[in-house]
Amino acid sequence: MIYNPRRLAINDFTYELPDDRIASVPLIKRSDSKLLIFREEVVSDSPFNDLSNFLPENTMLVFNNTKVILARLLFSRASGARIECFCLEPERGITPEISFRSKGACRWWAMIGNAKKWKLDEVINSKFEIKEQEVVLNAKRIEVKGQQSLVEFTWTPSDFIFSEILESAGILPLPPYMNREANTNELLRYNTVYAKHDGSVAAPTAGLHFTDELLKDLQAKKVTLAYLTLHVGAGTFKPVKADVMEEHDMHAERLIFTLDFLVILIQQKKVGNVIPVGTTATRSLESLYWWGVKILQGNAIGYELNVDQWEPYGYSSTALPSTLDALTAVKNKVVESGLKELTGFTRIIIATGYHFRVIDALITNFHQPQSTLLLLVSALVGDKWKTIYQYALENDFRFLSYGDSSLLFPAKN
Repeated sequence: MIYNPRRLAINDFTYELPDDRIASVPLIKRSDSKLLIFREEVVSDSPFNDLSNFLPENTMLVFNNTKVILARLLFSRASGARIECFCLEPERGITPEISFRSKGACRWWAMIGNAKKWKLDEVINSKFEIKEQEVVLNAKRIEVKGQQSLVEFTWTPSDFIFSEILESAGILPLPPYMNREANTNELLRYNTVYAKHDGSVAAPTAGLHFTDELLKDLQAKKVTLAYLTLHVGAGTFKPVKADVMEEHDMHAERLIFTLDFLVILIQQKKVGNVIPVGTTATRSLESLYWWGVKILQGNAIGYELNVDQWEPYGYSSTALPSTLDALTAVKNKVVESGLKELTGFTRIIIATGYHFRVIDALITNFHQPQSTLLLLVSALVGDKWKTIYQYALENDFRFLSYGDSSLLFPAKN
């Protein structure tokens, strides 16, 4: 059987992170950050601009081109109490792309600030202007499920689409550990230069270091660039409160792969290395493999990818198909569907003992103690994550979303 990390104790994945090591503001220039390199179990560092010098030949970098939206909306009750709706995702069956084009009304699952002050079916509102027209935005809380509520938004004039509502009234949802409100123009800086598809409430921060110039330089040095989409949810900041991982409920995130991307990925796995930029791209790529396994075993229902939290850990390693066979099965399934892209959701958790099927290395920032992101790093480098993070702390690396970067190759077995 594949090693199952259900019994991992989250207390084994902690370290002391002083507040002054958390990067609360970005550098003026994205690529002026530092790069830690972990290769053949040796740690070194370099300016991030020199990334191409450390990539193997025949490398493809895979980027997550999701785009952060202004997901926080503020309202007032008649009593004067302030209510915040932190929009997470549209109601089931509606894609973000469809919801953003909605006129007059839409429904989103949201986390509610000051929720005790807002009763079910009570309508609250907010007023603002779009193109010099006054807009009234109403919100009604119609269902509660755990820590989330389904909120129905309606607005007048109804000819505006929801994306215009967010652009005018929404607030950028910076990570809570920054302990500050977003600056006026921070949406541009908190998105990657290649961000394309609206839908995330948090940035795929490993990509924040890349500039247009650096991307062109990488291409000039024969590095292939490819793009997928995973809409990052607020669950990425969710602390692991359970003592052991089997008690932690991993969040689901929406995935989109184009057919062209699948073709490129399969070709790349035949000839070279696949290195994701960030943990979100990593989870996306590995989820593709497990969807391929389900297809080959006749367990894939419909044409929408769906990978559960513990799904990779229920197989005998000797019974699993090769990476190329699994990815080819996914591609064939998409062709069979007549669609040009594969969509779906993943709740995959990657932790110590996981055997990577698609990726060969990882570019990522430095993550919070006791987080699922740190667990993913440990799956790649084992206990060496402690050496890596100690080096970063001792050599003035900046941590978390606006912090510095690392290029990590697998630890030796």
